[in-house]
Amino acid sequence: MISEPSRYYAVELHALPSRIGQVRRIVSAHLRHWHLDALVDPAVLGVTELLTNVHRHARPDKRCTVEVELLLDRLTVSVRDHDPRMPEAGARDPLDAYDELATSGRGLAIVGAVSESWGVRPCGTGKIVWFTLAAPPDPHDTVERCRDVVFGAVAESLASAYGTAPAVPVGASVAPGPVSAPAVAGAGPVRAAGPVSSREDRFSRPVRPARPVLAGRTD
Repeated sequence: MISEPSRYYAVELHALPSRIGQVRRIVSAHLRHWHLDALVDPAVLGVTELLTNVHRHARPDKRCTVEVELLLDRLTVSVRDHDPRMPEAGARDPLDAYDELATSGRGLAIVGAVSESWGVRPCGTGKIVWFTLAAPPDPHDTVERCRDVVFGAVAESLASAYGTAPAVPVGASVAPGPVSAPAVAGAGPVRAAGPVSSREDRFSRPVRPARPVLAGRTD
């Protein structure tokens, strides 16, 4: 699970080779800022293929919008252009026939290989091509969840050791009574101490009379 439920970024551009490189760097920076380093390579590769398709095939112009949205555990990357023609999955670009080692321009075949799912849908006078990637859990959220689990376990152990105090209605008077200490494992019974007399009690006790001393002469 990620730290924020939804994050969104969009940029409009003309799908020219120089601008495609800039968008690659922008998308990579946003994903790293969102703690999605594991998705940088497939996301950048997928958006490069989609923008390359717009550059090669879109009519009447090359204007498009790239959108990146993180919703819970799914990252969605989409490219919207103004060409209503739908791309064909698996169709080979004639320009790639001259470069068997091309790393771009392979279109939806690569998008489908690196993504969890992908699709195309009409949008106004154009279309949107999109793909999704599964987002790994945010390490910051993992630390917070572990901390909550540990604190919860400590609280439960303390409650079981000391017990739960009985509920007292609001306004009720509580009579004073003896307070019992929690039992300690291995300790023997506690003996009650003898009565302790107060200072007034000691002075109020009867005083035993002194034994009389007989005076006399000793020859």
